[in-house]
This record gives sequence, structure tokens and C-alpha cells, in this order.
Amino acid sequence: MSTEPESPSETAAPEPEVDAPQPSETAEQAPPSEPALPQRRVGLVFLFAALLWAVDLLTKSLVVANLEGREPVKILGGLIYLQLIRNPGAAFSMATGLTWVLALVAIAVVVAIVWLSRRLRSVGWAIGLGLVLAGALGNLTDRVFRAPGPLQGHVVDFISAFAPNGEGWAIFNIADSAICVGGVLIVLLSLLGKDYDGTSTKDKKKTQTGASQ
Repeated sequence: MSTEPESPSETAAPEPEVDAPQPSETAEQAPPSEPALPQRRVGLVFLFAALLWAVDLLTKSLVVANLEGREPVKILGGLIYLQLIRNPGAAFSMATGLTWVLALVAIAVVVAIVWLSRRLRSVGWAIGLGLVLAGALGNLTDRVFRAPGPLQGHVVDFISAFAPNGEGWAIFNIADSAICVGGVLIVLLSLLGKDYDGTSTKDKKKTQTGASQ
């Protein structure tokens, strides 16, 4: 009695099962995506600077035209006195006699702010730098174009707080106020850990700590 040969399907040994590769074995995990950076704030810097610079120039022109040779004008119940003072020094009448040095410092400040504004992404920093830029440009305009000559011009001051003739507080102008307010804002943001590029030093420390772990 003859026997028929078994078919290959019946004689072949079963192939061992192979586990499907896990995703973690075939590809590396993609690094977490970084948060999108806020948009640049260059326009905001120059917007604030242009507005405050215009206000400073306008008020100085009005003061020169209307208060030349006049006694102090009392307003707001004596809180403010308006009088024309030509100041060869810095803000609040400091550094008198160094007019040309102050003019060069103002030029350096303007250049530095313009350079920094390209990387600026923080609204707070944009406002602060815009105020400082406006103040620097306002007083620099006086030093360049007013008497007695270029880089020697005297700045027009006209706000005397609490008493006339600077007896209660040094006489100042809008540009001086802009520089002080902008400087205080920038210092406050720095103390709070807010960087000019829109990031926070606290967030950076957390990221570095997580990466090291």
C-alpha cells in the first residue's frame, strides 16, 4: 500500500512568532516643542518715543513763547509752578558745566536703545525703553539746536514742584520725567525677573532644572 507524501504545509515546522516592534524601539521620542516667542515690540518702542518726544518739544516751545521773562505761574493750587529755566546740566540740574559730555551720553543712549529694540519682545520693556528714548531725544534736541551752540545748548526746564524757583524740588521738564519713569519701570521689570526678550528668568531656571533631572 503506497502512501502519498505529505504536503509542505503539513511537514514544515511552525515559524516562531515575532513581537511587533514597539514605537519606543523604532524611533526616538521627539523633543518637546518650545513655546512660541511673543512678537517683536520694535514699533511700540518708537511709538512711545515719538509721542513723548512730540509732547516734550511742544511744551518747551509753548514755554519759551509764553513764559520768557515772566514770574512763575502757579497752577493746581501751588502743587506746580511753571517758569522758564535754561539748564546747562543734566536732569534736575545735575552735572552743570558738562553739557557736551551729556550730549554725547544722550547720543550713546539713543544708539543703544535702537540696537536693543531689534530683539525686544516684552511690552513692559518696550514702554520703558520708549520713555527713556523719548527723554534722551528731547533733551538732546535742546543741546544740539538751542543756544549757545551745538552740543552746548541749554535744556528748557519749566516745572517746579511745590514751590517756585526749584525751592521744593529741582525744576524739570517732560523729557526728564520720561527718563525717570522709564528707568523705574525697567528696574522694576528686572527685579521681577522679566527679560527684554519676553522670557522670565524664573521660567528659565525651571527649564534648566527639569533638563538636568
